[in-house]
Amino acid sequence: MTTFNAEISAGSLLPLESRRVAKLLLSLPDEAAWQHAIEVENILQKKTVATARRQATLLRRRLSTLDAQAWQMITERESEVVNQLLLAAAVKHSQLLGDFMRLVYANRQRRLEPNLTPLDWHDFLTECAHHDAAVADWSESTKAKLFQVIVRILAEAKYLQNPRSMKLTPPSLHPAVRSYLRSHHEDYALECMERAK
Repeated sequence: MTTFNAEISAGSLLPLESRRVAKLLLSLPDEAAWQHAIEVENILQKKTVATARRQATLLRRRLSTLDAQAWQMITERESEVVNQLLLAAAVKHSQLLGDFMRLVYANRQRRLEPNLTPLDWHDFLTECAHHDAAVADWSESTKAKLFQVIVRILAEAKYLQNPRSMKLTPPSLHPAVRSYLRSHHEDYALECMERAK
């Protein structure tokens, strides 16, 4: 079992699509109902079935790290709560993202350095390869795509001003999100999201 995987490259937070998948998950669909919603009804509104299937699989795995209470919040709450819950799910689903926030982003923040840089990513992946040999086998295009998606996720969650500048803008966790994570003993997600403050 590898520590890190590249699955996160299939999509950033995708809040609109995530809301739709969360709503579908709340209906406890069997495989036939899931397939019908994604491939026939095309609830994610993708141009091809393959794209819909790929994104739906990613979002289902990501959202499955949370429970029905969080899915309900994702379908009903304002974008700040939704994006922070989606970030928590992404962190739980991808240790690559979580460790990058916990180690690289938080370190930059502590040193009062204003931006992330591509060199941060290169150094981080070198360190990851010491813990998981599979990382060294990733192609350069995979590594670049992963960095692009992680930067986009951090920008969507308001941890970066925008993907281009990569300027750090750590938000405060919404009380509802903090309360949910604490009550579910989500210590790793909390550490990743709050150490970056």
